[in-house]
Amino acid sequence: MDTVFTKIIEGSIPSTRLYEDELCLAILDIHPMNKGHALVICKECYPTIGDCPDDVLGHLLSVAKLLDAKMRSSIGAEATNILINNGPAAGQEVPHLHIHVIPRYFTDKKRLSLTKEQYGSGEMDAYGCKLRL
Repeated sequence: MDTVFTKIIEGSIPSTRLYEDELCLAILDIHPMNKGHALVICKECYPTIGDCPDDVLGHLLSVAKLLDAKMRSSIGAEATNILINNGPAAGQEVPHLHIHVIPRYFTDKKRLSLTKEQYGSGEMDAYGCKLRL
């Protein structure tokens, strides 16, 4: 599948590259939540984590971990958000697996807002039964 990320990987769309190896590429996001927001992009086009082999996914996370450390040491990030929007209903805009690594600061006043729900009587046990591995 041809995506904006495959075009970036092949070099037909310019990017600011932070890291590259045989499995992935890390670039700066052109629409960052905070400056330094990076994307770790799998070179093989797997649409979601369910499609990605475990060893490749583990490698992507290890690169995200390296970027987290670099953001803390070089641009003074106090924390990071590391996230995957895994499918369109979760906000994934490009059907090509990628991990966001976003530098965060106590003063940035930007919060990822997750709406919280409450379980009704017996619902938590029912979901537990359905989701238990």
